[in-house]
Amino acid sequence: MQHRKNSWQDGLAGTQCPIAPGTNYTYKWQPKDQIGSFFYFPSLGMHRAAGGYGGISVVSRLLIPVPFDPPADDHMVLIGDWYTKDHAAMAKMLDAGKSFGRPHGVVINGKSGKAAADPPMFTVEAGKTYRLRVCNVGIKASLNFRIQGHDMKLVEMEGSHTVQDMYDSLDVHVGHCLSVLVDADQKPGDYYAVASTRFIHEAKSVSAVIRYAGSSTPPSPAVPEPPAGWAWSINQWRSFRWNLTASAARPNPQGSYHYGQINITRTIRLMVSRGHIDGKLKYGFNGVSHVDAETPLKLAEYFNVTDGVFRYNQMTDVPPAVNGPLHVVPNVITAEFRTFIEIIFENPEKSMDSVHLDGYAFFAVGMGPGKWSAEERKTYNLLDGVSRHSVQVYPRSWTAIMLTFDNAGMWNVRSNIWERHYLGEQLYISVVSPARSLRDEYNMPENALRCGKVVGLPLPPSYLPA
Repeated sequence: MQHRKNSWQDGLAGTQCPIAPGTNYTYKWQPKDQIGSFFYFPSLGMHRAAGGYGGISVVSRLLIPVPFDPPADDHMVLIGDWYTKDHAAMAKMLDAGKSFGRPHGVVINGKSGKAAADPPMFTVEAGKTYRLRVCNVGIKASLNFRIQGHDMKLVEMEGSHTVQDMYDSLDVHVGHCLSVLVDADQKPGDYYAVASTRFIHEAKSVSAVIRYAGSSTPPSPAVPEPPAGWAWSINQWRSFRWNLTASAARPNPQGSYHYGQINITRTIRLMVSRGHIDGKLKYGFNGVSHVDAETPLKLAEYFNVTDGVFRYNQMTDVPPAVNGPLHVVPNVITAEFRTFIEIIFENPEKSMDSVHLDGYAFFAVGMGPGKWSAEERKTYNLLDGVSRHSVQVYPRSWTAIMLTFDNAGMWNVRSNIWERHYLGEQLYISVVSPARSLRDEYNMPENALRCGKVVGLPLPPSYLPA
């Protein structure tokens, strides 16, 4: 969720104090101009690996038309990799500088699919259409999702309506969500929905039953095979397009915002860095590996006590010419309010990456192999790239996004691959409105938790109405 004007409620160590054991905290936030499929999870430690997640569906207001007929039902399908290790043991492994390796399995809505007594995931009626909101809530593996004997019509992706193309399977990368419409147009019976790992050795898979009402016919054992190779996946991504005639969360068409005609004011190239500090594995961007501070960065900035907590812009906009040792510090860069910026993610590693930007939806405009150069802009989709919050970066490849930094606050950029995120592949972007106005940012919530250097400090002057 974008949390417009409200990075106070973003739920990360850089914006909020942790919720102490045995206590609770109430989040108050507004979906605002968003619709679509999302999920929530705890951002500290490895709780997400133990099943700490759930789906969020944001539906359009009744007066805003949706570019498809109402489905007979709407189902959340949460797929993800699974590890047999306890989440605390996984955190200890990372703290010791060790990777926790490949997943041991895959789950779908929290189930392994191995229990014969499990009821069907859901039941459908012949002749009706159903919406499935599919999210990869895992921590490492890209997954391919498909349904035995049924095609899927892609209609939405992380808050944007898409061009409605048909697919027999879809790659869903870590942290990504999408919506499909599925017609119950086959012979009544049981059919498998399947999710299987992509791009890793010793592929794992999970299946769940979709049952036609009144049927007692078991599913065929002939489960559809996943696609092979990187090229198929990249070409599928290139087929995803923004629906330029559909309404957004407001009555204006999505395509009324012509991002391809805006001048780029700044280009930030973020190359993944990997190294060892005192024998322990670390990740970062451009030679800087992020580490959380005792005082949340947003609070230190708001109370003007950044000295001893963090320094701005210790990372440059381009990767270092020579790979040196990683610099381990809180990584905060600044972006001028309301500027249009191009960000290039470069992944020199042999494994898949997936990146996320809090507080915004960006346009994913291009990707390709090798290192990025300015010549790659000729390949960008400057018309109908999908506006979304996460995008994959293939091994030894780059991905380009564009966005306007019009949401004041302190916003996290991170790898969705939780091992990389935990070990430092993240940073924060400070976007400050010079007006200090409620038009641009809310005041700190009255129930905001305090910790570190801001305990007991008087509140700064409130933001004022425009």
